Amino acid sequence: MDQIHVIGARQNNLAGVTTSIPKGAITVFTGVSGSGKSSLAFGTIAAESQRQLNETFDSFARHRLPRHGRPDVERLENLSVAIVVDQRPFGGNARSTVGTATDAAALLRLLFSRAGEPHAGESTAFSFNDPRGMCPQCDGIGTVERIDVEQLLDRSRSLNDGAIRFPTFAPGTWQWKRYVHSGLFDPDTPLRDWTAEELHLLLDASPRRLPDAPPEWPPSGTYENLLDRFTRAHLTGANAKVHPRHRPELERVVRSGPCPACDGARLNAAALASRIDGRSIADWSAMEVRELLPVAEAVDAPAVAPVVAALTERLRELERIGLGYLSLDRVSSTLSGGEAQRVKLVRHLGSSLTGLTYVLDEPSSGLHARDVHLLAATLRGLRDKGNTVLLVEHDRDLIAIADHVVDLGPGAGAGGGRVVYAGALDGLLRAGTATARHLRGRTALRRSPRRPTGSIAIERASANNLRDVTVTIPTGVLTVVSGVAGAGKSTLVERELPRVRPDAALLDQRPIRGGRRSSPATLLKVLDRVRTRFARANDVSPAWFSPNSKGACPVCGGSGEVATDLAFMEPVATVCEACDGRRFNARALGYRYRGQAIDELLAMTASEAAELFDDDPPIADALARLETVGLGYLALGRRLDTLSGGERQRLKLARELAQPSELYVFDEPTTGLHGSDVATLLALLHRLVDGGATVVVVEHDLDVIADADWVIDVGPGAGSDGGRIVCEGPPRRLLDAPESVTGRCLAERLRG
Repeated sequence: MDQIHVIGARQNNLAGVTTSIPKGAITVFTGVSGSGKSSLAFGTIAAESQRQLNETFDSFARHRLPRHGRPDVERLENLSVAIVVDQRPFGGNARSTVGTATDAAALLRLLFSRAGEPHAGESTAFSFNDPRGMCPQCDGIGTVERIDVEQLLDRSRSLNDGAIRFPTFAPGTWQWKRYVHSGLFDPDTPLRDWTAEELHLLLDASPRRLPDAPPEWPPSGTYENLLDRFTRAHLTGANAKVHPRHRPELERVVRSGPCPACDGARLNAAALASRIDGRSIADWSAMEVRELLPVAEAVDAPAVAPVVAALTERLRELERIGLGYLSLDRVSSTLSGGEAQRVKLVRHLGSSLTGLTYVLDEPSSGLHARDVHLLAATLRGLRDKGNTVLLVEHDRDLIAIADHVVDLGPGAGAGGGRVVYAGALDGLLRAGTATARHLRGRTALRRSPRRPTGSIAIERASANNLRDVTVTIPTGVLTVVSGVAGAGKSTLVERELPRVRPDAALLDQRPIRGGRRSSPATLLKVLDRVRTRFARANDVSPAWFSPNSKGACPVCGGSGEVATDLAFMEPVATVCEACDGRRFNARALGYRYRGQAIDELLAMTASEAAELFDDDPPIADALARLETVGLGYLALGRRLDTLSGGERQRLKLARELAQPSELYVFDEPTTGLHGSDVATLLALLHRLVDGGATVVVVEHDLDVIADADWVIDVGPGAGSDGGRIVCEGPPRRLLDAPESVTGRCLAERLRG
């Protein structure tokens, strides 16, 4: 019972994997991106553990729990309850903050309800998510949306000429008719010539019936001013909505800012008036965790000692895991994937449960080399309490803490899915795998940095925690912007740089959009050309080669699966017998293009398909870009939601490279990449520079920093301790910068 046994795992690309994993230990799953690490740790072990746990509940409870399908594995033995701590960012809910996500906010509310003066009520009276505590004007959001009248109206035009500058109020629309047919205005007079009373009627008048309305006016209609109607239709009404194609226009017309009633604090006046040591609960929540900790420790009232102890321990956990620069009021959706994962982990640190299996997905993501040891200590703590810790990880410093390593490969996709090494770390270092070669490799400074061809000046940048920063970014070279998490790197590069250079091609970490049927072929916009090729070759409509149109299998609707609803039981998805999982109907599958049916072509890898389309430049270029970023092994029709994090990142890069740019900006492009893949990525970045582009990269990876032409180090710390330029110059200059944390880490890495 001291090992988890996996027998015959075939989930995704796993090739019948059989291996054993020690319990009560830290096991790291390594291997190149797409080798099957996540399929084994998450898709097999964690998924089956959670599925079997859910089956212990009654049918009523199971119907309300997340549903996990049975993984493709012959047998799993000695599983324990799995706690998945992944990198999925928190949702876009503005009511979720670091405080609510870690339960620190609940402790803070309890503290103020007992020790705040004047007394404002129970803990719910301090909650911006409860009507008893939220600001009545912004409903606890902290921001309000205001319509910019000057953007909404063109005063040089009349109503008939389109003076209301929003698509749903354009001439001819029913909303436009509510003003043109009211009889209150001359529709041919420019708004600049209207009287003050007419402008008041248009923008601010209270609702009214129109007894002398023209015949075109609805007999039972009530006149409503433009601002109220716009707000109700597109912002706050019960049925408010905006068509996606109108979103840019809405962002032009509507401005979001702090609520004037609570000044962004989210709470009502009574809650904000209650204070401890002169500070309101909003003041406490806005402080960085490391600053808040001594403030909380200073509260010595015996009646609240247990609450203070619990709160300070939660704050220490945030600081111990490298998140001391965050504030409790930080909106959860603004956290990076790595930050989100560590915030989730904090909730488990105080648990007294043991015998659990924690499964983490690259927890080092977004973490500076200085702080990896903090995370390592946390993971060891979970293990030492009697838990099993499974990590999918590339970072060599976290691999170093492994009690056991499972290395998958040897390659990616169909070339991976096998265990190439399993055992102690010492044995891996002597193996011949890609991971072993990476771990044995040495970091080296770039010998001959390129000379800049010019510069881009950013002057007096003060967004977020930047401190009046003035810096020049050299052109014609590869520049890395480094610094600890929270130092201000992303603010400088992703917010300030595009203001100076709007033409910059920004490649950030936003997830790839697309439904379950999206694939590399759809993302790279080549599937329509492929269908056209099939259609011309067979003299039929392209719709026959879409599983969402004429070509769809009539039984499964083009999904390849049939879900059987078992009422309160978990639905069962099975391969469609009518099309055998091929997604298309018999007529569509009967057509051929150069000997291939449409499903056969979608199952081909980018490398294989390249030979079929070497005479079609757009398709050939897209497939070549997949090869360039190391994704030649991906099937054209592979579902995007089955890709690993590293694969998604490089696929997005392949898409961005379709539009040549003079300036590329990347946000931690090594996220999810194996060391060998990082080398491939670096080669690509250097090719972009050699082709005449300027490349700016926000990055923690020391191999990338060492191989740059120029480094801009931001810091020296995070949050209020950051926001300054610590060092500028070739990477070697970092080694002599006394304030540079990055320089110290790089020096240690170079010493080996």
